[in-house]
Amino acid sequence: MLIMENDPRALPPSLAESHRLEFDYDDGAGVDFEPYPEFMDARETTDWWRAWTGNPDVDGAEFRVFGQDGTGGLAAFWLVRAGEPLDRQPVVFLGSEGETAVVAQDLGAYLWLLAAGVGPLEATMYFADEAGGDGDGYAARPDARRVEIAERWAPASRRPAAEIVAAARAEFPGFGALVDSMCR
Repeated sequence: MLIMENDPRALPPSLAESHRLEFDYDDGAGVDFEPYPEFMDARETTDWWRAWTGNPDVDGAEFRVFGQDGTGGLAAFWLVRAGEPLDRQPVVFLGSEGETAVVAQDLGAYLWLLAAGVGPLEATMYFADEAGGDGDGYAARPDARRVEIAERWAPASRRPAAEIVAAARAEFPGFGALVDSMCR
């Protein structure tokens, strides 16, 4: 698929490059993530958000969905920073069972999360405490190819996965409550 720069569904180049690599699910011990080749279209996002919240009055326009886990939980940019470009927006996870989490403060941090061997679901499930935790027993395996991508695209964003998740949650502590307020 040819991605045009003015295509509203085109992923940022760094994200597209990282997502082209396979994720090693390793029978549940690896990363459970199925990236999309482009952003979910606006109509599909609206349909999903209305079904997920049970609220016909919301449209999900604040999300740019770019992948899912095996159960259908979605990973997306949350367009919360007014006037900021997409790569400066936080990355969130909205699980199929109602789980919600901010997993990275921006695209650079997200690239390093992936490089550490942690996907959106794993960041949500295994880095649950507000202090960031140590992965709660999750044995993340760094991905050398994604490390190369993150070094090239976001060298200043390098941090351990627990710090990435903790910083994201500290900056946006009310995300879960905001989502809950939209649910019917």
